Amino acid sequence: MTSTLLSKSQPAVSTQSRVRTRRRFPIGKTIAWIYLGGFLALTLFPFYWILRTALSNNYALISNPTSLLPVGFTFGPFLRVLGLATPAQAIAEGGSGASIDLGLFVRNSLIYATTLTVLVVFCSLLAAYAFARLQWRGRNVVFSIFLAALMIPGIMTLLPNFVLVHDLGLTNTFAGLILPGALFSAFCIFFLRQFMLGLSSEIEEAALIDGLGPFKMLFRITVPMSTGPIMTLSLLTFISAWNEYFWPLLIANDPSVRPLTVALGVFQQASPQTQPDYAGLMAAALVAALPMLVLFMIFGKRIVNSIGFTGIK
Repeated sequence: MTSTLLSKSQPAVSTQSRVRTRRRFPIGKTIAWIYLGGFLALTLFPFYWILRTALSNNYALISNPTSLLPVGFTFGPFLRVLGLATPAQAIAEGGSGASIDLGLFVRNSLIYATTLTVLVVFCSLLAAYAFARLQWRGRNVVFSIFLAALMIPGIMTLLPNFVLVHDLGLTNTFAGLILPGALFSAFCIFFLRQFMLGLSSEIEEAALIDGLGPFKMLFRITVPMSTGPIMTLSLLTFISAWNEYFWPLLIANDPSVRPLTVALGVFQQASPQTQPDYAGLMAAALVAALPMLVLFMIFGKRIVNSIGFTGIK
């Protein structure tokens, strides 16, 4: 009888303990969510501000510059950027009347970013394979010298590269834009080498017995096993090249090779009024950043996973 009562009372006790556990206020988790929410809001607020400005009338922005909502809501800035508005309509909404050939500059950015990405990834793949899978004297010493390049700020190489490209007569050409950064990237070599060090050597040893040389072994065995890091590195390199500003500003003065980032700066300065066309500039920046945002949203998880796995041997 006693055992029966105990067995009946145990579920009630366990149920009460579960209810009490559920009623406990998770202070630490709440603070963590508040922190993450605030951090996310601070991160996304600049993008919202760009969108708010791009949907505003440029004249109306002067009267209420701190409004959180679009001032004088209009799609005029996007129409100006896409070349669908007349000069009279642009000036009526506070635009400068200047036009931007968005199609031409997007094409230039695609040529520049795509070609640079292909060359950087290909050259880095060859170097990373040599450092990770081949045995040769002085390999670690040379790799340490390569890593030292990571400590040199990129701004310090702009002037020497500009002098070299100018002396070669490659200014205002895609070759001048691409070649200085196409053959060597310390970060890309380090990124791919760290991943290749974690690959199993048994398959390569079997392929070596079958008579495969280094190049066939690289493209038939190592590359198929490294598709994830290669795609991640390609995406990161493409985004970096798409957003590059200082180097194209020095080299590409001709509109036929000028990337979109530099074209946006020229569009900002082409304003005869006292106030620049901030609404049009924000609309152009949003149009330029939209492809990169979509790519990062699609492949963002792959990037994080590949970077985390690359650091593990």
